[in-house]
Amino acid sequence: MKKIKSLGILLLTAMIWGFAFVAQREGANFVGAFTFNGIRFALGAFSLIPVILLFEKKEEESHIHKSKLKKSVFVGVAAGVILFVASWLQQYGIEITQSAGKAGFITGLYTVLVPVFGIFLKKRTNINIWMGSFLAVIGLFLLCINEKWQISYGDAILLVGSVFWTLHILVIDEFVNRMYSLRFAFVQFFSCSVLGIIFAILLETISWDAVKAAAVPILYGGLFSVGIAYTCQIIGQKNADPTYASIILSTESMFAAIGGAILLGETMEMRGYIGCAFMFAGIILSQIVPKKKGL
Repeated sequence: MKKIKSLGILLLTAMIWGFAFVAQREGANFVGAFTFNGIRFALGAFSLIPVILLFEKKEEESHIHKSKLKKSVFVGVAAGVILFVASWLQQYGIEITQSAGKAGFITGLYTVLVPVFGIFLKKRTNINIWMGSFLAVIGLFLLCINEKWQISYGDAILLVGSVFWTLHILVIDEFVNRMYSLRFAFVQFFSCSVLGIIFAILLETISWDAVKAAAVPILYGGLFSVGIAYTCQIIGQKNADPTYASIILSTESMFAAIGGAILLGETMEMRGYIGCAFMFAGIILSQIVPKKKGL
């Protein structure tokens, strides 16, 4: 029963993250990418404070508390810088393409890139990862490359962003067991927010009226996508099988497409839908770990 409940929570997480692409596209109509991310990650960071007090307060009694806390802060700042670049590229790409669904699928490519990049860190791979990567590349070609064999500027921005999301995941994976997950999350979100606000002040025109017009997308992106969804991920993964958890979370791109279609009336050419199908199949396949045969 606990496992079923956990999978349900993870599905809710994927749904919240998927629909966040809709919020990001709507927010892009009113404020710049730096402003949007600066405010939403600030909201997300501070929304984690009560969760930290609830889940990690008791751990302060541990003799390794200071070591974990230092690592959480140090890695949190480093991951926050990468998150800042990745989230800006994603928001800027959405602003250009004006497509939540396409952005969701291109961003979701990081689930395939993570194990591929992991090879350079001497992490194990398997046949499903390579097959999934092959399907994802075919899907990416159908989704992004036009008849003139060109990729649009917005799609290219999103694709570069997926590389930074990959680096972000690899950094977390390297240190996750040696730090406080929630305090680390707070530091990285806060660092990302500070950088976003600084660049917004320097490069964008910040209008209070524009921020008010984008209030709902910003609140959703900050409180739901960052605060609530991240907490749900922590709770859901406690009792869920890692393979099933990763597969369910990878449906984020599917929910982005559904949200774009239902709420924004987005459509694609048949070529694009076929490309999404290939990418989704590749993403799912790359998450399935083949079972070892018994001796």
